[in-house]
Amino acid sequence: MTLDYITIDSPVGQLQLVADQQALIAVLWECEKLNRVRLGQLAENKNNIILQNTALQLQEYFNGQRQIFDIPLKFMGTPFQKLVWTALLDIPYGETRTYKDIAIKIGNINAVRAVGAANGRNPISIIAPCHRVIGQNGKLVGFAGGLSNKEILLKIEQNH
Repeated sequence: MTLDYITIDSPVGQLQLVADQQALIAVLWECEKLNRVRLGQLAENKNNIILQNTALQLQEYFNGQRQIFDIPLKFMGTPFQKLVWTALLDIPYGETRTYKDIAIKIGNINAVRAVGAANGRNPISIIAPCHRVIGQNGKLVGFAGGLSNKEILLKIEQNH
């Protein structure tokens, strides 16, 4: 199955948005590591309504006009990864959580490292807000888009 994509400019660089006809599947970084997110064949399609809505809502987010996204999502990963990524959706705008907080939320306090690994493979960056997950000591740690972009996203949320 071929998935649709578009590329948009943003304050954190170019983002590649990937969707099928029903849901958003990925928001990928300009500096994306090979095989961090496996998607298969892609074809540019600027007419995909999911991608158009995602681009609009991301622009509103970057402009401080949107705090909650209203886009159908389709997480493609293991059951554990999907559990972690779904938990990310519950982190309120402008707040942060630790990997331990997420492990507790999913009911497995001993899964802190596994939560970190799943967080690093989150295919729907920004919308499933992995940028809101920080280290136990309050420091910014690991982020597929780079720590400088993580800082930019958190500052956008703090300023609005």
